[in-house]
Amino acid sequence: MTSLHADEAFLDHYQLSHDPFAPRVPGFKFFPAQRKPVLAQLHHLARYSHLMLVVTGPLGSGKTLLRQALAASTNKQSVQSVVVSARSAGDAASILGQIAQYLDVAEPQVQSILSKMVQLALTGQEVYLLVDDAEQLDESALQALLELAAGVPEGRPHVFLFGEPSLIAGLDELNIEEERFHIIELAPYSEDETREYLEQRLVGAGRGIEVFSREQIADIHENADGWPGTINQVARDTLIEAMIASRTTAKRPAMGFKMPKKHVLALSAVVVVAVAAAVLMPRKGDKAPEDAPAAQAQLPLGDGNSSAAIEFSGSSQPKPLPLGGQSQPVMREPLAQAAGMGEGEEGSPAGDTALQPGNPPPTVTTIAPPQGVSAGPAPAPAQPVTSTAKPAVTQQPKQTSPAKPEPARTQVAVAKPAPKAAEKPAEKSASGGSGNSAWYTGQKPGNYVVQILGTSSEASAQAFVKAQGGDYRYFRKSLQGKPLYVVTYGNFANRDAAVAAIKNLPAKVQAGKPWPRTVASVQQELASAR
Repeated sequence: MTSLHADEAFLDHYQLSHDPFAPRVPGFKFFPAQRKPVLAQLHHLARYSHLMLVVTGPLGSGKTLLRQALAASTNKQSVQSVVVSARSAGDAASILGQIAQYLDVAEPQVQSILSKMVQLALTGQEVYLLVDDAEQLDESALQALLELAAGVPEGRPHVFLFGEPSLIAGLDELNIEEERFHIIELAPYSEDETREYLEQRLVGAGRGIEVFSREQIADIHENADGWPGTINQVARDTLIEAMIASRTTAKRPAMGFKMPKKHVLALSAVVVVAVAAAVLMPRKGDKAPEDAPAAQAQLPLGDGNSSAAIEFSGSSQPKPLPLGGQSQPVMREPLAQAAGMGEGEEGSPAGDTALQPGNPPPTVTTIAPPQGVSAGPAPAPAQPVTSTAKPAVTQQPKQTSPAKPEPARTQVAVAKPAPKAAEKPAEKSASGGSGNSAWYTGQKPGNYVVQILGTSSEASAQAFVKAQGGDYRYFRKSLQGKPLYVVTYGNFANRDAAVAAIKNLPAKVQAGKPWPRTVASVQQELASAR
């Protein structure tokens, strides 16, 4: 399945009103497990503490969602929520500039902003200063935010930082002697909470948890480590895998053998000829004319302009049987498989395997008898290599007749199957915003890759791929409206091969808990990011 209409196919297959695992969904409900206590703690500390509050967790742990819930749950009449991001620029001038612009302060300085805080406090207004992507703040920005959090007796903002765990290291480098900030580390969901989270998402899209089996839920929880953002991604991949598998099974031919009507008629004609030959066969004791050739059952050849059709095992299409002196290429199933043709494919090699130029396909050639020698009865057609049922042979009584020149024998010239084309070495990671998007688009949707990590910094993804080399590459997607660069490893024909490859990765790579996912899911994310 390609990614052109993946969204429509995905929703139609499971009868979903919308994608339940998208970052933003209609009628979204905040999932309280593990996050509602943190939300209550933030409100409590903002009211009774003068410390800067720091919320940390890995990518996909729900930091941005918690920040949105914090702003949404405040009293809009008494609290102004100012949201700034350190993604574009994390220095003090950029951060203070964003804050000053939002609060309509002329000079982007700490003292000017604090003066605005005093004015708002006199009118009963408070300010929640919410900083997203705080792990990208530099030392100058952290110092400025700490000064704002300390404020002045007459007024100060409540500063909240939301960032990845590396933010803690940046704060520790400031060597602050007194307690100036409080850290809250987000915890992952338990397996029961993961199940409840999946159910809430599915119910919102018109389905229930019965979409997943118990084993699938356990697998989703294990691969996602309980982090909600990764749960969404793994759950979506699991549904797409199941959809592809069900469609592949539906396309397989039904068991049993059904012969086309025209082949039944041809077989009936053969039986009639065989019965007639048996009737005309000389009876025991009767002496056959010396010059009469032995009666033989022959396939009906029609009017000479059409080739007799014979059906080979494993093929749903009849193959023309070469007659006379004509020569036609016939691809038998074993030769087609040796040449790289997959199941159900007629004329194109499977995967990356291709017939080498200069190697002709296997042919069946009929050699005509030499001139001056009359041809005897038509020889029986050569049987394909894969045929297991031998045709019935009518036993003829031995007859004495003068020696006659033997008819020309049918020779089968079978060319050796072309060797598989050498596999191309893994592509090097491309530098640029799209990463290896073209490579992922060109792969089979049913294949698997191993997802290594996701990062909001393209430079980090490029550096990782460059350091590892080999089959490592990355692509760009969108997560909660922001670009995310996902590094993957390898290209595998099935899930088992991808799981086995994870065990052979370096220890430091395995520490990030890599997990297998389908190429189809990557192609769909690339299409959504366009």
